Amino acid sequence: MSAPLDTLDRQLIDLLKVNARLPIVKLAKALGCARSTAQLRLKALEDSGVITGYTVDVTVNKSRSNIRAMVLISIDTKQEPDIMRALAKRHEIIKLYTVSGRYDLCAMLSTESTHELDAAIDKMRLIKGVVDTFSTILLSTKLDRPE
Repeated sequence: MSAPLDTLDRQLIDLLKVNARLPIVKLAKALGCARSTAQLRLKALEDSGVITGYTVDVTVNKSRSNIRAMVLISIDTKQEPDIMRALAKRHEIIKLYTVSGRYDLCAMLSTESTHELDAAIDKMRLIKGVVDTFSTILLSTKLDRPE
């Protein structure tokens, strides 16, 4: 069994989830560490099987519970391109859909705690052009078919 991921490892994975093609120099700068440290951490994550490919596929740690939520977002459609760019930078958002009805977008989020979920939703609400949100926490999966 591999060692649990520390904060630096999780931050590195989060950066790669947003852009798996970031150069090691930019990863190190974003992490606030030396280039060699970022490179060694990345290699260790690859060698241990935590990172299994690029775009980043992360092995799910069954002992760690993830909080999953669906957030419906109403936006000012004139600002949609800027909103989409801002949302795409949020590592907590694992899927983003356009939807019909009262809301314009549906974001699927995954965080390690309700505290992180609350902070992520607060940050989404601060994006210029986001008018309203409605969120619900997903409790369990009853059916999961491949798309």
